Amino acid sequence: MPAKLTRRPALRRGACAGVLTLALLGAGLPVAAADAPAPGLSRFYGQKVAWGACESPDMPRDLQCGKVTVPLDYAHPGGATLDLALARYRATGKQHGSLLLNFGGPGAPGVAQLAASGKAFMDLTNGYDVVTFDPRGVGRSSPVTCGAGQDPAADAAASDSDLDVRRPQTLLTRLRQSAELCAKYSGPVLQHMGTVDAARDMDVIRQALGRKKLDYLGFSYGTRLGAVYAARFPHKVGHIALDGVDTLTEPLSEQGRAGAEGQQTALDSFVDWCADDVGCPFGQDRRAARDQVVQLVRSLDANPVPTDFGGTFSGQDLVGAIGQGLYSKQLWPSLERALASLVEDGDTRRVLSFATGGITAPPRSEGGGSGGDKGNGKGGGHTGLTDTQAVPVDNLPAALLAINCADDPDRPSDARVTKDLKDLRSAYDEASPVFGRYRLTQLLMCYGRPKGTDYIRDEVKDVPSARMLLIGTRGDPATPYRWTVETAERLGDSAVVLDNKGDGHTGYASSKCVHRKVNDFLLYGSLPPNGSSCPADGNSWSSSAEGDE
Repeated sequence: MPAKLTRRPALRRGACAGVLTLALLGAGLPVAAADAPAPGLSRFYGQKVAWGACESPDMPRDLQCGKVTVPLDYAHPGGATLDLALARYRATGKQHGSLLLNFGGPGAPGVAQLAASGKAFMDLTNGYDVVTFDPRGVGRSSPVTCGAGQDPAADAAASDSDLDVRRPQTLLTRLRQSAELCAKYSGPVLQHMGTVDAARDMDVIRQALGRKKLDYLGFSYGTRLGAVYAARFPHKVGHIALDGVDTLTEPLSEQGRAGAEGQQTALDSFVDWCADDVGCPFGQDRRAARDQVVQLVRSLDANPVPTDFGGTFSGQDLVGAIGQGLYSKQLWPSLERALASLVEDGDTRRVLSFATGGITAPPRSEGGGSGGDKGNGKGGGHTGLTDTQAVPVDNLPAALLAINCADDPDRPSDARVTKDLKDLRSAYDEASPVFGRYRLTQLLMCYGRPKGTDYIRDEVKDVPSARMLLIGTRGDPATPYRWTVETAERLGDSAVVLDNKGDGHTGYASSKCVHRKVNDFLLYGSLPPNGSSCPADGNSWSSSAEGDE
């Protein structure tokens, strides 16, 4: 789930936004931490990034772009390769290295996010080149897609009117068909996505940036990625800060239910806020306004509307879009205007920008990849960066599902799914009449996909790395504070916890105290005492209020 650092949204990660995180496609992946490159990887560890002007005309002029090449399949490093898109802001002060950012998701394109929200990180350029990347399968880095706008079957699957618990076999058939469409349109990269592969990619990036150790700031899902990196490369850990800490162990069903409950609480707060504004499209009666949101979702599920970018916009698409706008109060005015355009004019464009994280480019042709030769991971072939205008419109949700399912070692049988479905639907609907079905859909979407790795669940613990800063926010609706405590206990002595007593998802953008403590650690190595806290002052990081407890 990306941290909301700007008014331009990006898709959130499972537990943070709608889906549930987990671990990676396990075949051929190592389960023991190791710092030295495996045999056959030396050619990837000899790279240097050639930085230059970004091609897209809407990129900030002071943002530079580059790329690194990684193996498609780390089990076969002599086979196909793919490029990862990078971007950076140069250090303005005394430069002492590069800081790598991950904004969450999974599925959030780092390059576009840094371009949109670079202002929030300018103080870090006092000592760092601030760098981010589009993870494999995301953005310009061989983006995956499930065929939205290209295949009527894909559009039908995406806009299915309901999860019919009375017809579980029909439902399971539909889920299996959906998985097949994602495999068809995403190409070979789909078989090699997940947090473990992304962590190995980060180590290639570390070396290409000329760093002996990785300095890293990860938000939401990015905290899971950082934890996996530390477990996989413990002696390559420099200064790592993890904000909005994800769970490493909680079952998916509980993650989804808790997420639906947290998002419903946030939605109720948004609707109450909206009802105080005469421009609220749901009127000024708070109870009636909440009912109207539910009715709007159901109406669009029954009768999806066409979009300007192909395909249709359903009630579940709306739920996903609303979810993106709820994780920061800074986004609420934009969300209100987007909903007003939808309700009053039938215009989906504004709300669609929330659902797609701002990406509204047309989809690319069948077969996945990103141009250039398409390899199978065992032969040759190289996949270069995808043109910005060719990134599929459904890349964010497709990547989110691909990574979450690659990270998930659980695949219940048909009989178990059939047995549990009715109870799950009831529990999720009770947690949220708006987000319940959406969360349950995400839980079920791994059905029909290959089983993921158990590396994270089994191996990411007692990490013998340098000390890392973990920030948990008490009122976080996406990553509950208890996950920070549980993950810190699991990581062991390397974890230092900062308790942010504020609200909202993550603390770096919403608390000046958290912002300063993170910067002090990253720039100067100054860690707060384990268990120290920041107060809930209700101000953004750019405000004048500041304090510690």
